Amino acid sequence: MHPNPEAHTLRELRESGHVHRTVKAEIRENLLARLRSGQTRFPGIIGFDDTVLPHLERALLAGHDLVLLGERGQGKTRLIRTITGLLDEWTPVVEGCEINDHPYAPVCVRCRRLAEEKGDDLPVAWKHRDERYGEKLATPDTSVGDLIGDVDPIKIAEGRTLGDPETVHYGLVPRTNRGIFSVNELPDLAERIQVSLLNVLEERDIQVRGYNLRLPLDILLIASANPEDYTNRGRIITPLKDRFGAEIRTHYPIDLDAELRLIRQEAELDWVTLGADLPEHLVEVIARFTRLVRESTAVDARSGVSARFSIAAAETAAASAVRRAAIAGEDLAVTRVCDLPAVVHTLRGKVEFEVSEEGRETEVLAHLLRRATAEVFRGTLGGMDLSPLLDKFTEGAQIESGELVPAAELLRQIGPVSGLSKIMSALGMGEGDESPGHAAAALEFALEGLYLMRRLSKDDIEGGGARYRT
Repeated sequence: MHPNPEAHTLRELRESGHVHRTVKAEIRENLLARLRSGQTRFPGIIGFDDTVLPHLERALLAGHDLVLLGERGQGKTRLIRTITGLLDEWTPVVEGCEINDHPYAPVCVRCRRLAEEKGDDLPVAWKHRDERYGEKLATPDTSVGDLIGDVDPIKIAEGRTLGDPETVHYGLVPRTNRGIFSVNELPDLAERIQVSLLNVLEERDIQVRGYNLRLPLDILLIASANPEDYTNRGRIITPLKDRFGAEIRTHYPIDLDAELRLIRQEAELDWVTLGADLPEHLVEVIARFTRLVRESTAVDARSGVSARFSIAAAETAAASAVRRAAIAGEDLAVTRVCDLPAVVHTLRGKVEFEVSEEGRETEVLAHLLRRATAEVFRGTLGGMDLSPLLDKFTEGAQIESGELVPAAELLRQIGPVSGLSKIMSALGMGEGDESPGHAAAALEFALEGLYLMRRLSKDDIEGGGARYRT
């Protein structure tokens, strides 16, 4: 619904034909419209189409408050924020109201008094849907005042009496009235504070200290939680769990394609930020590496491996290429296999290992990275004739590479290779990828694959480089 520029008073709003709907009715009707038209309901959400989203859509159509339950880095917060796209684009509010009262049905003391005084001249403002979302990360020090409200000493100091309801300073929940409020990591909220949400979910109102104050809230409440939090740091109290209409489990990307699309969508790899090209075969290496880490028995499965792991891995590898280009004076930064080992050292802290693996973290991750590289090599170049490249190692020849070896230097050592275009094509490098950086990336990946297939040897050299030989 778009704002009517002429509707600045209650009278003008009525004349415009505006219809008042609750938040849940807005979401339900807008969701149904998108379902019927085939529009994307939750843009930017990958890998949940056949699993999480059907449950979410049913919960929203039923008008349920809900809990998203899943391990870290599964996109719970991102998913919650996309739900705001199902609200009307613009909605009218009483001008200056702290809790976004609708002009047709004001509920706070201030707006009711103003409505009596102004009548049809009650001033109206318009609020965009992005302003109708509130969020609170639950922490042990969160108070009832933060969420619900408390007495404002400044208002009392201005001369109002202590019993005046207008001395109340509203918390985050009532300030998100007529919108969506999210509590992230709900189990981390102290149990006595969780009690303050009981009325919000059932009676749809709030109570502030000893005031005779009953504000009927129009709100969709969504919480997120990690299953581990139920036992490690806290729990959701039973009466509160009972009041949520739906509990929806999230998950990590189920298939490799979803993992690849997620990395491409979320990683900051464009020219404005890192200015590096990350070839498709290396994106796949990172995606497979992430999945192998999740499946590894050396990693604490209960902790999970966040989607942020693969995103940060892609950004780190690309940043390594940018660093090399800056030092070597290359015009184009293209990520190569030699940039991947930096990922292991940078991201080790993102993974929780089993106690028995203490001290072997780097070794475990390096092994899994080699496995991922070998899998991608077998799937792309495994069936290709690479004898022209192997022929370069006759008579004891050696090729040195490393994160600071420029593409031109690597190509000089290798020399012309018959079938290079086929290798690049098999790795997903098409038109526009004929630069020396891309050629070096393709050939170095082939060298690494031949090493992992035990058709070449590789020695580590000082400075983090590598020497390929027969």
